[in-house]
Amino acid sequence: MDQDTLTWIAGNRPEASAAPPTLPHPPLMLVPDVTWFAQPQLVDSIHGIRHNARVSLLAGLLAQEYGLDRDHTAALCAAAAVHDCRRRDDRDDPGHGRRAASWFTRNQHALTLMLGRELPPDLSQQASAAIGLHDVPYAGFTPQQNLAYRRAPHLIDVLKAADCLDRYRLPLTRWWPDPSHLRIVIPAWLHPVAFDLVIRSEQARLNGATNRGALIHASQILNPAQ
Repeated sequence: MDQDTLTWIAGNRPEASAAPPTLPHPPLMLVPDVTWFAQPQLVDSIHGIRHNARVSLLAGLLAQEYGLDRDHTAALCAAAAVHDCRRRDDRDDPGHGRRAASWFTRNQHALTLMLGRELPPDLSQQASAAIGLHDVPYAGFTPQQNLAYRRAPHLIDVLKAADCLDRYRLPLTRWWPDPSHLRIVIPAWLHPVAFDLVIRSEQARLNGATNRGALIHASQILNPAQ
């Protein structure tokens, strides 16, 4: 991200048509570790730490919106925090979801430490399936992938939607979130929240904040009292 691009993005803020609701639980945002990324040059890229952490927070907000319990919400946030960690480049990179899913399965201890809790084995498997399918269009699912989808539709749908919501970081409006590709409805209030998370975290990073500091600063829009 550079300042000119961010200034342009900020000048095209979507109109807020609804105020954020009172959240039943504080939003959970998990920040992936630098060492989890397959390519060091991608840590600070458009698919790096800040993107994965914002998607984690957005997944948690969507999970609350759809009434998922705390275990499912934690599984979603963990999946979102690492969904792009095995990318080899910032282009389409087919298969990066499958590689990240394998990494997720192999590194349960690191994820347990990040969450501060263990995930039930069945939810870990569902979270892995969500990671593995996040980069595959619904229309492109194979019969085996459709079977995996039927076992974890809520996690897969929410992760895809949260990933889509963070597209406000991209430098053309035609690349911004397109809900027609999703199977769940994104509430109107969440679009400006996702947009503001991008603006605040990216501006803080450009101003010299660490990735974690920039993300914490951005997340305070959801809890201004902090």
